[in-house]
Amino acid sequence: MRLTDLEGTTPPSGFLWDPREAAHRAPALAYRDAVVDLKRRGVDVVDEARRYAELDLVPRAERTPFPHQREAVASWLKQGGRGVVVLPTGAGKTFVATLAILAKQRSTLVVVPTLDLMAQWQSGLSAIFDRPVGLVGGGSHEVEDLTVTTYDSAHIHMDRLGNRFGLVVFDECHHLPSEAYATAARMCLAPFRLGLTATPERTDGKDASYAELVGPICYRRDITELSGHYLAPYETVRLEVPLSEAELEAYAEARREYTGFLRAQGISMAAPDGWAQFLLRSSLSDAGRRAFAAYRTQRKLAVAAPGKLALLERLLRAHKSDRVLVFTEDNATVYEIARRLLLPAITHQTKVKERADILAGLHDGTLFAVVTSKVLNEGVDVPSANVAIVLSGSGSVREHVQRLGRVLRKEAGKRAVLYELVAKGTSEVRTSDRRREHVAYK
Repeated sequence: MRLTDLEGTTPPSGFLWDPREAAHRAPALAYRDAVVDLKRRGVDVVDEARRYAELDLVPRAERTPFPHQREAVASWLKQGGRGVVVLPTGAGKTFVATLAILAKQRSTLVVVPTLDLMAQWQSGLSAIFDRPVGLVGGGSHEVEDLTVTTYDSAHIHMDRLGNRFGLVVFDECHHLPSEAYATAARMCLAPFRLGLTATPERTDGKDASYAELVGPICYRRDITELSGHYLAPYETVRLEVPLSEAELEAYAEARREYTGFLRAQGISMAAPDGWAQFLLRSSLSDAGRRAFAAYRTQRKLAVAAPGKLALLERLLRAHKSDRVLVFTEDNATVYEIARRLLLPAITHQTKVKERADILAGLHDGTLFAVVTSKVLNEGVDVPSANVAIVLSGSGSVREHVQRLGRVLRKEAGKRAVLYELVAKGTSEVRTSDRRREHVAYK
């Protein structure tokens, strides 16, 4: 963004002199503050930066928002149309965005993490507004006054799209602080910005950058506040699965080999580069290769213990009349369960049409259970699912809350339950303790 013909006027904050163009320049993110500052000082401004339109959107049908949705938009507007709204999965964040679009009546870009979500948003906005909704990503490049794109595509195309929209909505905005996506946000001049997420905290501390990129948190409601009223009532059950004596002995031996190598090499797996260091150094010696094999052995004994799979079978029999999502940490376990129990599987390798068919089958009752790894953690609407079984997972609080959120969409008479299967006497117990550090599990 360039600023010319100041003639003695001090440039707004964020602008630096660029002798190559004989003009002051700043990231597009500075647009709103610059215009407000110059107008406040009485400077005549000719705005050649913005290319977004003022709209006259009217929804096809009136819908009464829930109190928390109305409060969220009011708080966002009070903060100048910038900020992050934190609501649990199933609480209607998409409708909050719709209310924000109606309030501001500006060309709007919705940025989402996945192609599945891109299709869901396009379908949802098309159902609400009687106008075309553009898509940028997944082989499409159709730009309309209402457009949906992915974070990856926004990073690629924002230099050409950045002045086309007056409102930008960042769905699942906990992705936004990563360097590439943050750059895309800075290249967008939209004066109004809305972030949506159920889990704003990041382990790297970069959630502090929301204030710059989209605005600070302006409204928050947690699962426990909405459960039973606007979300399905739920319970969480942790089941500790004992290993056999032989399995415990094999686990302990493999664990000693693995952790001994880490200590000898001075590697901390808690460090940001811990895993990368382990991969590198374990490939350089026989001792390292044995340590890596031991790591895989102890991990498999904890993640996919035979006792876990037997308990999973019993739980599936008990819930054969429900709609069940089975979550694991890795694709290998997904496929093992799928073969053993003849369940449909969804991983990152599953084609879009096949994934849609499986989820439709779960919704209409043709299928009663689906096994998956991480791809259904966020952004997939499965309103009929009421049972989640976490066979294994990371220590991430976000991941665990997202998995719970998949079964909380409210339906008449629905009660949700999340089972967490933990291998007793293994590192999984500590991992489980870490990921349950959220009010939803208290």
